Amino acid sequence: MRAMTMAILLGMTAGAALAKPHLRDVPEIDGTILAVGIADEIRNNCPSISARMVKAVLLVNGLKGRARDLGYSDDEIDAYRKSDVEKSRLLAKRAAYLAAAGVQSDAPETYCLLGQAEIEKESQIGALLRMN
Repeated sequence: MRAMTMAILLGMTAGAALAKPHLRDVPEIDGTILAVGIADEIRNNCPSISARMVKAVLLVNGLKGRARDLGYSDDEIDAYRKSDVEKSRLLAKRAAYLAAAGVQSDAPETYCLLGQAEIEKESQIGALLRMN
C-alpha cells in the first residue's frame, strides 16, 4: 500500500512538473500577438505609416507552429486565439501601451510619432511597419 501511495504521489509530482502554462503566460506567443495588434493600431491611425503585411502574416502563422513546438495542441491554440477573454485582455494591454507612449485617439500624429519611434528602434512593432 505504501509503495502504491508513493507511486501516485510521484506521478502527481511529475504531472505537475510537465504542466504547460497558459499561452497568455508564454511571452514569446502573447508578446508577439500584442506587438502585431499595436502595429495594426498604428497603421490604421497614421496615414504616413503602412504595414509590412507579408511579414505580419508570416509572423502570425509561425506562432501556431511555435506553440506546437512548445507542446500545445491545435485545440489549445485555437481556444486561446478565439477566446473573447483573451481578446479583451490584449486590447486592454494594447490601450495601456499606447497611452503610456503618449498616443491620443483623437490625434493621428501621436500614432505616427510612436510608429516612427518603433521603426527607428527596430522593435518587434517597428519591424511590422514602414513609412509610406
